Amino acid sequence: MPEISAATERRLRDAMERLLAGAAIRTDGRLIKENLYREAGVSRATMNRATAVMDEWARRVDGSQPRDREIESLRSSLADRAAQIKQLRERVSSLEAQLTIAATAIAELHVENQLLRGDDPSHNVTPMKRPNADSRRG
Repeated sequence: MPEISAATERRLRDAMERLLAGAAIRTDGRLIKENLYREAGVSRATMNRATAVMDEWARRVDGSQPRDREIESLRSSLADRAAQIKQLRERVSSLEAQLTIAATAIAELHVENQLLRGDDPSHNVTPMKRPNADSRRG
């Protein structure tokens, strides 16, 4: 199989660097072989003959696209936020329980304070009087 020229290899390597840097000129920038040969301006057959370049491409491109990396980053961030939300909800529940305990203790101390002063909280209730039969007839 014939080797490629040094100039063609240089074009392929320059194209690879542009793609990896996210600075594509002729393609959409995805890290796929089709974009590599199009970015370099060579045929697919010529690219396939550049075995050293293709080996380097395989080492440097792990099969994931830039968008895939961005999606993974977002998923990771989302998982972190979900864990943070879970912790915050647990904290809110704990604080609500503490608030209930504190409110109950304050209410009990208030009643106890009234009893110590001689105030009977049950005397604060005023019974409702039923209207007499004459006032209902109007």
